[in-house]
Amino acid sequence: MNYTTLSWMTVGITFFCAAAFSTERSPRLTPDQALKMLMEGNERFVKEEFIHKNLAQEAADLKEGQEPFAAIIGCSDSRVPPEIIFDQGPGDLFVVRDAGNVIGPIELDSIQYSIQKLNTPIVVVLGHENCGAVHATLLGQSNVPELSNIFPIIEKAIKQCKETKGDLLKNAIQCNVKEGVRNLKAQPNIANLIKQNKLKVVGAYFNFDDGKVSIIE
Repeated sequence: MNYTTLSWMTVGITFFCAAAFSTERSPRLTPDQALKMLMEGNERFVKEEFIHKNLAQEAADLKEGQEPFAAIIGCSDSRVPPEIIFDQGPGDLFVVRDAGNVIGPIELDSIQYSIQKLNTPIVVVLGHENCGAVHATLLGQSNVPELSNIFPIIEKAIKQCKETKGDLLKNAIQCNVKEGVRNLKAQPNIANLIKQNKLKVVGAYFNFDDGKVSIIE
């Protein structure tokens, strides 16, 4: 083996090691790019054109860390799993779920963690059609004694919305989502990142009939 061959082998090994063990984070998406990725994933869900075929391997590849590109505050409803309706794989979404997709102290801490430590450029508050928690709130707290901590948050959200025509439950669900968005945007550090165009906070609504997610303006 001559010196030239040895030199090229050394360069190759150095490059391989640098690539394998580099701790440099990949470039982050902009908030608009992240939202576009979510909506494109939902389009794939609607068309049943899923791209994640080997979830076990994808999860195994992430054992050293995570870099989710979006945070989702969703309802615990078993019919609305964010990873599926947005066609995303392990490590793509930082998901916080509770009945009625409300934002209390614990949920807020979780989202703050995703923003500050994981640099997620977008947060989506995701409501859905026929939300049981919102429907129960409309009927009165006596109907849902088990939601003693969640009921007041949803009730407050509904009361703060202006009366609008149309389906009462759908309007209430969207009001609850909007209040969650307002709550997040009221946090000083979140407001500052939004002002710098480093973060976007949006509300969304999932419809069972067609599987589409629509942004709530």
